[in-house]
Amino acid sequence: MSETAVREPSLTASKDAPLGGQAVLEGVMMRGVKHWAVAVRTPAPEDAPEGALGEIAVQEFEFGERPRLRAFARIPILRGVIALVESLAIGFKALSIAATAQLGEEVEELPRGIWALVLIVAFVFAIGLFFVVPVTLVNLIRHQLGSSILFWLVEGALRTVIFLGYMTLLSRMRDLRRTFEYHGAEHKTISCYEAGDELTPERAQLYSRLHPRCGTSFLLVVMIVSIFVFAVAGLHAWWILVLTRIVGLPIIIGISFELIKWAGRNRARRWVQIVMYPGLQLQRLTTREPSLDQLEVAITALNAVLEHETPGSFDPAELVGVEVVA
Repeated sequence: MSETAVREPSLTASKDAPLGGQAVLEGVMMRGVKHWAVAVRTPAPEDAPEGALGEIAVQEFEFGERPRLRAFARIPILRGVIALVESLAIGFKALSIAATAQLGEEVEELPRGIWALVLIVAFVFAIGLFFVVPVTLVNLIRHQLGSSILFWLVEGALRTVIFLGYMTLLSRMRDLRRTFEYHGAEHKTISCYEAGDELTPERAQLYSRLHPRCGTSFLLVVMIVSIFVFAVAGLHAWWILVLTRIVGLPIIIGISFELIKWAGRNRARRWVQIVMYPGLQLQRLTTREPSLDQLEVAITALNAVLEHETPGSFDPAELVGVEVVA
């Protein structure tokens, strides 16, 4: 890239498109309304010159009959929970495809049961770390706090601190650096498309690696929304407090889904940009500046989706409950 391009400030898109994605091992998954695709940079052949890049392998998929098409899946809040479950399922499938591509064709994809178990374990870990641990620790000093208001404020602050600490630790893991670079490539590619710019690595490189609909921002919104939702639950015995944190999580996810979806549509408003600022800055922990060859992979995945659909051509009814996290 030329010196002029390097000095050019990062560009941002002012409109929103029903596109999302996820970084995977040496690749990117992109998803639209009715299709999704995974593009992975495969290892270079053993006899290839030093520094040579492997080919880009692409797999395309079409969504079948999706839960959100049923009447109940169009209900606000509930549609966010359904979208999250669907997103997790696709995400783990994409991770399996990427891992298989790196290990070689002779290795079969892991059975669905294994990925389901991994998903369950990850979900239980997240609930335990971010919800059960904070309420348990604060419950130990509930009598010193003296009020339910102070209890949920301290709990919410502790939950947020644990979350930020966890994200900071992840950002310092060297093994995740390339995945974070592909995460940045995914954001830049989506922003480049949303701006109506030419989808080339050189043009996509000019866009910000921070995106208002990022899953990292979504998680921060979840942490903040939980403070207000749990305040309504009141102060009870420890086991009831834990139960409310578990039962209330779907409500928090649904509300957060609606908020981040609305923010993505209204990103051009100045006050919305101010509100989104903390979430955008948090993405600096989970994204890195990608190389041109990583952007090529992300663009390949997006183009595979765009071959089958045009995001701006869908009827509004078809977009209800569509996953929006980028």
